[in-house]
Amino acid sequence: MSSEKRILLIIPGGIAAYKTPDLVRRLRESGCSVTCLLTQGGSEFVTPLSLAALSGQKVYDGLFSLTDEVEMGHIRLSREADLLLVAPATANILAKMAAGIADDLATTTILATNKPVMIAPAMNVRMWDHDATRANLKTLLGRGVFQVGPNKGSMACGEFGEGRMANVDEIVRKVGSILSKGNIDLPLAGRRALVTSGPTHEPIDPVRYIANHSSGKQGHAVASALALLGAKTTLICGPVALADPAGVETVHVKSAVDMLKACELALPVDIAVCAAAVADWGIAEKVDHKIKKSEDDKQVINLKKNPDILAALAKRDDNKRPALVVGFAAETEDVVENAIDKRIRKGCDWILANDVSESKGIFGGEDNELHLVQATSVENWVRMSKVAAARTIADRVAAFFKAA
Repeated sequence: MSSEKRILLIIPGGIAAYKTPDLVRRLRESGCSVTCLLTQGGSEFVTPLSLAALSGQKVYDGLFSLTDEVEMGHIRLSREADLLLVAPATANILAKMAAGIADDLATTTILATNKPVMIAPAMNVRMWDHDATRANLKTLLGRGVFQVGPNKGSMACGEFGEGRMANVDEIVRKVGSILSKGNIDLPLAGRRALVTSGPTHEPIDPVRYIANHSSGKQGHAVASALALLGAKTTLICGPVALADPAGVETVHVKSAVDMLKACELALPVDIAVCAAAVADWGIAEKVDHKIKKSEDDKQVINLKKNPDILAALAKRDDNKRPALVVGFAAETEDVVENAIDKRIRKGCDWILANDVSESKGIFGGEDNELHLVQATSVENWVRMSKVAAARTIADRVAAFFKAA
């Protein structure tokens, strides 16, 4: 996201407040300045000193600080920020926000602001599911408040369910998405992007399916990175265990046929990045019942070729062919050689190749080691996180359109 964006981070009293020092650090790494406003409850979980050290800014924690309030500090705080971020957004502060209560510096500042407000809810699953919390959330969203999370998982109270605060990466991406809206300086502003991600599931019968080990992490990261550079991004996603990226329109599909249909509906776009690991083969004949074991312990299943989504996009001969079509090549041997051949066969502009042998830990892992294959060159990138790889890809896409 662009530099010098100012975040006012409001930290209420919830156990998830322990994550806020890392959130401050990550927001600053993304190019934002961060000012922290710490409630009395929040100070039970994190100290003003640690927040001040990480943010490089004074930490505000009292409504009636004489020095600040001579200058109407709560008004100044609410107006100087580009975004107010409430994390963790407890059930208590959501209720106060919905009711317009202003009984401390945090709620007074929120009520006085004319800037975007984002909440990252965090609370016990039963509190999150309570009718009162749902009603308060509906009220806030109706007023234009942005939301990220919560996620499902184990909680400090020992219960499991929805209510965990979104992870720091999700919050930072959502902040970037909100701050990017309407920013004409972003290099991909005004561009439309299509990204495919994850595996496909090809049904054998109502119980079984053909699939692969793709986690979708790289494709999801690419979609987020393009959106952060200003592209209006649609993500066509196979079955994965990942949250939908913030600031991205996500369409969920299962089979290769479904994915192709969704891609065609998303056209026209300027950029298509086919990161999904689409199954090459599907079942030739649909079976509506569970296939039983045969007497001789052998089972014959007839397969047919699935549609080639990358080639279908790259070889279009109408005005809906994206200006830049990027494919991925997951290989286990002769990685670059196979990728060079694939780029020619598919008719795409770039191929990003990687070695997905089990020893590499790429499928399902956090890192990737890519080779960028273009018509006249091959670049061997160093191993990096999938998030960093996605940012590198997005930067190269932006450079392509800048040079066009």
